[in-house]
Amino acid sequence: MQYRRFGRTNLKIPILSLGGMRFQKSWDQLDFSAISYEEQNKLENILNLANKYGLSHVETAKYYGTSEVQLGMGFKNTNKIPNIIQTKIPPNNDPTIFEKDVLTSIEKLKVKKIDLLAIHGINTKEHLHQAVRDGGCIDILRNFQKENLIGFIGFSTHGKSSLIEKAISTNLFDYVNLHWYYINQENTKVINLANKFDLGVFIISPTDKGGHLHTPSKKMLELCSPLHPIVFNDLFCLRNQNVHTLSVGVAQESDFDLHLEAVSLLSETEHYVPKIVNRLREESINALGLEWYQNWNRNLPSWEYTPGNINIPILLWLSNLIDWLDMEGFARARYQLLGNGSHWFPGCNANLLDVDISEGQLLKVLEGHINPKKVIRKLRTLKEKFGDKVAKRLSKK
Repeated sequence: MQYRRFGRTNLKIPILSLGGMRFQKSWDQLDFSAISYEEQNKLENILNLANKYGLSHVETAKYYGTSEVQLGMGFKNTNKIPNIIQTKIPPNNDPTIFEKDVLTSIEKLKVKKIDLLAIHGINTKEHLHQAVRDGGCIDILRNFQKENLIGFIGFSTHGKSSLIEKAISTNLFDYVNLHWYYINQENTKVINLANKFDLGVFIISPTDKGGHLHTPSKKMLELCSPLHPIVFNDLFCLRNQNVHTLSVGVAQESDFDLHLEAVSLLSETEHYVPKIVNRLREESINALGLEWYQNWNRNLPSWEYTPGNINIPILLWLSNLIDWLDMEGFARARYQLLGNGSHWFPGCNANLLDVDISEGQLLKVLEGHINPKKVIRKLRTLKEKFGDKVAKRLSKK
């Protein structure tokens, strides 16, 4: 395993971190008595392998169902506590509830100290205010720091880049967990700003949210050859020295393999990644057309200002991924989550188009776009493909 300095925390963090979102029994908050021997044994085998491979940072959250309680028992049973433990607690306008949630997580994890405590899901201005206001979440965490119950304070986010930049610029956080990978580089400037403030940078779910790379399309496999798309995406992320660690969501023991392959090839990143990036870019222009490739996301209305709250930027991105990389499974899952993802994945899909929302209404907010009619056609195509079902976030909140 290789390690990087995790920003101002000065912690030596492995470039791969064990994400605790995929190996738990349930997304419900169950007592440990509800966990079978087989289910717990599976988790403890994963912990043992993580220890063997050098993934000395384990990340979980209150929202991850039985993850915390199972990890706590796993640490006890294996007698192997990771060097760095991180959990995440949602912001709350009531500081007493937030304080209680932190203490509950410490109790579940069966540790004396949480090394990294993130405020989970600063996705809106309200969440940020709850965190940074006088007497808010950060003040509660400062008190826990004085008691040596937690180490460093960070935040995780699925929010807009402008909101993340605002949170970083408060200079109240030591690290940030955010989304950034090959198919979604919106937060490139955010990562640069985090480096300016010397924040640790943790990449959330690069394999799943990076395009369902555990089940890649044939086209993605071909374009990333000779690397597997997971290996390519890991190397792409780690090529950025301002990125310090990637979350590896492990549901079974074999899920480590391709990520470890990426670590073994890190010294050869410049041999592989630029060639694959160029190949992917060329195919993008070929599949989408140069004008669309260069301009598709300009002058698009935000979902808040679109009739029916239709999230046109996200929907066009999904359409492009289908046309370019045949990512239909990923696009289907994300399309069906729109309208059901709350602040984690805001806005709505195109199901209301031609029902409650007319083409004319959308054309009015698309007046500045290079091809409004093409936008409408793409929305209709997505609706025809995916409009029959809905999806929900796995997390209960």
